[in-house]
Amino acid sequence: MKYVTLNTGTKMPMLGYGVFKIDDNQAGDAVKTAIAAGYRSIDTAAIYGNEKAVGQAIKESDVPREEIFLTTKLWNENMRIGNYEDAFEESLNNLDVDYVDLYLIHWPVKDKYVDSWLAMEKIFKSGRAKAIGVSNFMPHHIDDVIKAGTIVPALNQYEMHPYLARKEVLTHCKKLGITPQSWGPLGGSNPENKDLLLDNPVLKKIADKYAKSTAQVILRWNIDIGVVCIPKSVTPSRIKANFDVFDFELTPDEVATIDGLNKDTRFGANPDNFDF
Repeated sequence: MKYVTLNTGTKMPMLGYGVFKIDDNQAGDAVKTAIAAGYRSIDTAAIYGNEKAVGQAIKESDVPREEIFLTTKLWNENMRIGNYEDAFEESLNNLDVDYVDLYLIHWPVKDKYVDSWLAMEKIFKSGRAKAIGVSNFMPHHIDDVIKAGTIVPALNQYEMHPYLARKEVLTHCKKLGITPQSWGPLGGSNPENKDLLLDNPVLKKIADKYAKSTAQVILRWNIDIGVVCIPKSVTPSRIKANFDVFDFELTPDEVATIDGLNKDTRFGANPDNFDF
């Protein structure tokens, strides 16, 4: 495993396991499989509806809580009604933990994300969140919270993959000492886009060289450019395969080639224009 040091001084695994859209009745077994495979970072959120299963799986694993880097997030509706403290306490209760390693604002809700960040700072100062950060923030959102608050976000989690390189976000985060993290690192599919990232011939050629899958090449690309990634799968073989990326390293030319695949293709919502 490779690690990155957050601006709080805390070490975070470069590769984690995400549980987005995994049903509560599946999440427990999936998290147990991930932990058994070697993952030590688990990413969930209140809106995912699986915090209880995630927390229970961590308790039932043979890995001590202090060795698991646990992330959850403040959901948009709680931001809109100013329900910060109760929402955080509910997440702690669901996870059955005394603290989380990282607490994130899930989306930059218009006219609410700055006040939400100030509330996050209070939670951080209470010691119940070892680090606080943001998710789906563009550079201007980041600048707004830094200007209003006293703490620079430890991490920004945003959609990023070879078809959506988001270099402006990556550069901005690194300039400010904010750790970049990609969600959806393996891309996705939608009716408008039939060009699946995992089928890309350029990635396949690189994968063949290392006797790896295209998914493993993409995850290694994230790591090689300094981006923490959280692939998601419920298939045990894929969960294990996604972790098997520490026995090879891409060349600078291969990294540049993958960088060049960018098409500015989103599979998720635009942080400047979402309606949920």
